[in-house]
Amino acid sequence: MSQQKVKPVPNGMHTVTPHLVCRGAADAIEFYKKAFGAVESARLPGPQGKLMHAMIRIGDSAVMLVDEFPDCGALGPKSLNGSPVTIHLYVEDVDATVERAVAAGAKVTTPVDDMFWGDRYGQVEDPFGHHWSVATHIRDLSPEEIQAAAAKACG
Repeated sequence: MSQQKVKPVPNGMHTVTPHLVCRGAADAIEFYKKAFGAVESARLPGPQGKLMHAMIRIGDSAVMLVDEFPDCGALGPKSLNGSPVTIHLYVEDVDATVERAVAAGAKVTTPVDDMFWGDRYGQVEDPFGHHWSVATHIRDLSPEEIQAAAAKACG
C-alpha cells in the first residue's frame, strides 16, 4: 500500500493564520459570527467548559481561537491590558461591516473614512480586546501616488 504525501499546508488554509486567545472563546465565536459573518468549522472542548481549540472562517480565511489558559501562558488582550496586534479584514462593504460589528458589541476606534492609500477604512476593538482594521478597496493607486497622497495627508 502506497502512502500519499501529506501537504505541508492543509487544503483550505493559508501560510499565515491568526490564532486568537480570548477570555471566553465560545462567546468570541458568536461575536465573530454576528460581526463578520464568521462560520465555525471546528471546536475542541477542554476542561471546565473552556475551548482548547476552535476555528472559524471569515471570508476565505481561517482564524483559530483558544480560551485563556494562564497556567500554559495563554493570555488574551483583556488579561494583558491590550494588544499591539491588529487583524486586517477586507470586505465588500466596510460601512455595513463596521455597523454590524458595533451592533454586535465592538467599539469604533477609528471611524470609517476614505484613506489616501485607496481604501475606505476604519478600526474597531472587539469585546475580547482584539483590534480589527476593516477596509474596502475603492481606488487603485501607484506607489508614487500613495507616497504623494501620504505626504499631503500627513503633512
